[in-house]
Amino acid sequence: MASPVGGRGAPSPGGNAAGVTRRDLLALAAFGMVAGTPKFAAAAGPQGQLTWGVHTTLAPTWFDPAETPGIITPWMVLYALHDALVKPMPGNPLTPSLAESFSAAEDALTYDFVLRPGVKFHNGEPVTAEDVKFSFERYRGSSAKMIKDGVAAVETPDARQIRFRLKEPWPDFLTYYASASGAGWIVPKKYVEKVGDDGFKKAPIGAGPYKFASFSPGVELVFEAFEPYWRKIPNVKRLIFKVIPEETTRLAALKMGEVDIVYAINGELAKELRNTPGLTLKPVYPPGPFWLYFPEQWDATSPWHDERVRRAANLAIDRNTINEALTLGFSKLTNSIIPDMFEYAWKAPLPVFDAAMAKKLLAEAGHANGFDAGDYYCDASWANLGETVVDNLRAAGIRARLRPLERAAFFEAYGNKKLKNIIQGASGAFGNAATVSPPSSSRAVPIPMAATQRSTTSSSSRRPNWIPSGARQSCTRCSSWCTTRRSTRPYGSWHL
Repeated sequence: MASPVGGRGAPSPGGNAAGVTRRDLLALAAFGMVAGTPKFAAAAGPQGQLTWGVHTTLAPTWFDPAETPGIITPWMVLYALHDALVKPMPGNPLTPSLAESFSAAEDALTYDFVLRPGVKFHNGEPVTAEDVKFSFERYRGSSAKMIKDGVAAVETPDARQIRFRLKEPWPDFLTYYASASGAGWIVPKKYVEKVGDDGFKKAPIGAGPYKFASFSPGVELVFEAFEPYWRKIPNVKRLIFKVIPEETTRLAALKMGEVDIVYAINGELAKELRNTPGLTLKPVYPPGPFWLYFPEQWDATSPWHDERVRRAANLAIDRNTINEALTLGFSKLTNSIIPDMFEYAWKAPLPVFDAAMAKKLLAEAGHANGFDAGDYYCDASWANLGETVVDNLRAAGIRARLRPLERAAFFEAYGNKKLKNIIQGASGAFGNAATVSPPSSSRAVPIPMAATQRSTTSSSSRRPNWIPSGARQSCTRCSSWCTTRRSTRPYGSWHL
């Protein structure tokens, strides 16, 4: 997704530029998900058009916050089209938005929000407490059961006041509600009830800085500025997300002036872009670690069941070389599934590349001649990363076949547990250290390389079952997380 950047909360796609010139155009390095802010001339109102070349197919389900999946890409649409009580903004992961204020009771069982007066949806209807309650109750996306299981009731004392009553203290409630899921985005109750879920996807209405104009599946999504937006008038009048999955085509479109900003330009193409007059390559750093899952590690007959094999895979990956080759050295190497910018994140030791030790560990595990590791599955958007990792593993004796899948197919297969052998995963989701803990259904848990744990959580649990119960109180959470991340084991999956 695109995080909000630019003046006073403008969404990253859109509130960035007016009167953009070719010299001002930005292109994003791979692993960078947000553009910087082009220079623009001051204007009395929205002007011009800004076209983004996006690296993946846009899905109509992304227009409806109720169906927000557990990936970050749809948030580029949500930030433009919708608004929330509170949401992640630069410098504050819980920035008041539709709510002018919010507070938590001393017993941590009640959260109160007060809506800003006069805020309206794109169809002119006022945003009310009933809309907030309705949006929460119809939410069925990522983490829906976990969040709803923790809420006893949503009350609306009047048109501007909303109160969430929890069943028990839960320090991470706001983080889950506002950033780690799509539950916090608000839709108009009357309109949704009138047109239905399918009708809403065809003509969505929100309260964000941009309103829906048109959608051509596989081609483009068009937004137009919503001038009554409460935070500020958008700078750009017309915002277009053009679907260009193929990287070479995306760069060509940028060079020809067909698009103004592109995502995910890697390796040699990134070098070419950087050396092209009039274009600028900008790295940005969303919370987006990559890692490997080994789904068969719990099967005693699988090579991955042996910790030495998993450690060998970790040591075989030359992250520094991959970083230089694919992202020109811009990426930050990590040894943890939890982004270091997250609250309660523990700073893990840097990863180590040691091909000789990788081969030694494989030999000790009975695989002196290596072994056939089967398919290596990945989202096709990041197949170039998968290709380099497969080469690294093969050099150590772990022979895998790259199997890139189109994004929708990849997540469908992953969600239905159809993928085996090796899975390249990633997350750019917002949250904190607690929200990163995966559900038990994932079978192979993504785990830090140096500080590892084999952990499972119930889908209805509000904290990992390996965190001390005291961690449910905010005053003890930081020390609990750090202690656990340093001390638990054995090895599971590896970070890229």
